[in-house]
Amino acid sequence: MLFTTLVLAGAASLAQPAGYTPPNYDAAENWLCRPGREDACTIDLDTTIVHADGTTEIETYEAADDPAVDCFYVYPTVSNDPGGNSDLVANDEENRVIAAQFARFGSVCRTFAPMYRQVTLTALRQMMAGNTETGADGMQAYMDVRASFAHYLEHDNNGRPFVLIGHSQGARMLEALVKNEIDGQPAQERMLSAMLIGFNVTTPVDAPLGGSFEAVPPCAAPDDTGCFIGYVTFRADAPPPEGSRFGKVSDPALEVACTNPADLAGNADAPLGAYLATGGAFTSSAEAGPWIEDGPEIETDYVRVPGLLTGECVNSEAGHYFAVTVHGDPDDPRADDIVGDVVTPDGIILADWGLHLLDVGIAQADLIDLVESQAAAYGR
Repeated sequence: MLFTTLVLAGAASLAQPAGYTPPNYDAAENWLCRPGREDACTIDLDTTIVHADGTTEIETYEAADDPAVDCFYVYPTVSNDPGGNSDLVANDEENRVIAAQFARFGSVCRTFAPMYRQVTLTALRQMMAGNTETGADGMQAYMDVRASFAHYLEHDNNGRPFVLIGHSQGARMLEALVKNEIDGQPAQERMLSAMLIGFNVTTPVDAPLGGSFEAVPPCAAPDDTGCFIGYVTFRADAPPPEGSRFGKVSDPALEVACTNPADLAGNADAPLGAYLATGGAFTSSAEAGPWIEDGPEIETDYVRVPGLLTGECVNSEAGHYFAVTVHGDPDDPRADDIVGDVVTPDGIILADWGLHLLDVGIAQADLIDLVESQAAAYGR
């Protein structure tokens, strides 16, 4: 679920690159999620709420019957396929990230999630080890996303409002898509928001427009539409280190955007509506310990921990980032910390990644509430 730097030079061109053949998005197998079928999004998402006193209750998940909004999701770097780019066959890793990041949005919208030939986790690990000859093709990944969105607009949208949701590489793909296909164009009127999470989306210092986008500003209120959500997550007590890949950009006229989905006005260290995987955040994270000391085993795949987490946007010399504070209390039976730091196989925390693995889950309830409020505003 990690981010990769992708060069998309020329992506603004409407011309199809020589030799590129788009996937057949008429084929059902090239979609992880589509409305009206059993797929990666139609899963059991019941969640255990773990209170500070150690008591629990089950939050039952219910998909919306006839939502008025569509959500279009592009997943992050998860593929373990060999080579630079993935194939179009959904493996466990694609299905797991749908469960963690996207399926729950089915409570407020119709869900669309295309397969695309992303730059693989295999290639990313090679890049991090210093190998630049991976054969990874970011342009192919982008063109697949662009083709899938064009298919959605032609065959499924029918003038409906939509939300774009992407994390890491998926956010990079959608940033380019918004820039090339939506920013200042008629489609922006139907875009409730673009949730571009875990990627350095930029704005000018002290201005909302002119960085990544010319006409799509950061969302500043729950009823704003045609705007974007963007943030990169770090622990409040472990801000971006020098040379961090997230939170800073080299151009001094620009800064990385940070919109706190739990408080878009940015006035508070706000309680976060997190959905956390019961056992830990994917293969690059440490395993989670017990959620309740000497308590029963949690039987659901996800937990909520009211009051444990707060978040605020911080702009400092370290960068512009979403700072999450964990309010553990050693005197209560609930776990005092969370996992989600990127950890190497030998147990070393990669501080420059922050809480990248939790970027979406850390505020997922707040993001879903935002879709709901934006949909209501659009319908007025």
